Amino acid sequence: MSVAVLEHPEPWSEDEYFALGETSNRIELIDGSLWVSPAPSKRHQHIAFLLAMGLYTAAEQSGLLVLQDVNLRLAGGRILQPDIVVADTDDIGTTVEAGEAKLVVEVVSPSNAGTDRLLKPQLYAAAGIAWYLRVEQPQDTVELHLHKLVDGHYALAEVVRPGQTLASDEPFPFKLEVAALLRRRHRD
Repeated sequence: MSVAVLEHPEPWSEDEYFALGETSNRIELIDGSLWVSPAPSKRHQHIAFLLAMGLYTAAEQSGLLVLQDVNLRLAGGRILQPDIVVADTDDIGTTVEAGEAKLVVEVVSPSNAGTDRLLKPQLYAAAGIAWYLRVEQPQDTVELHLHKLVDGHYALAEVVRPGQTLASDEPFPFKLEVAALLRRRHRD
């Protein structure tokens, strides 16, 4: 990203946001402001990939698409890039509309914990996305926190820890074994 981006004198429009093109950073548009994050850690990316793979077959059987790091338009001037979006959409274009999203997944990292635990769930809820899955990484392990939208806010539906399986019939029937997300590649 160039210095010219930092010197933008007024709120960013969606057209200006999309004109940035592909970057090595994760850039999100929130009410005219750009939120820039570095690429996630290798572990974060690996967990997100394994989650996407774990959701893929069940989503496909329900006619849904699993996408990683896609632009998700929550409202005009609000475009986030969740780690995973499961949506009733096709693979054409660059943006998923909030009304197409059935499940949004965020893998929490130390550098973005407040955003993933507080801000993003509020924005997803305001956009009417029915399900939010937050992935925590306490003490080098993984926990899945599934939330359901109830009266405009997310209510915790279930927490699943290592040795357990998250099984849900909504927003589509799926099962995720936490142990499958702990696979690591070790060098000899």
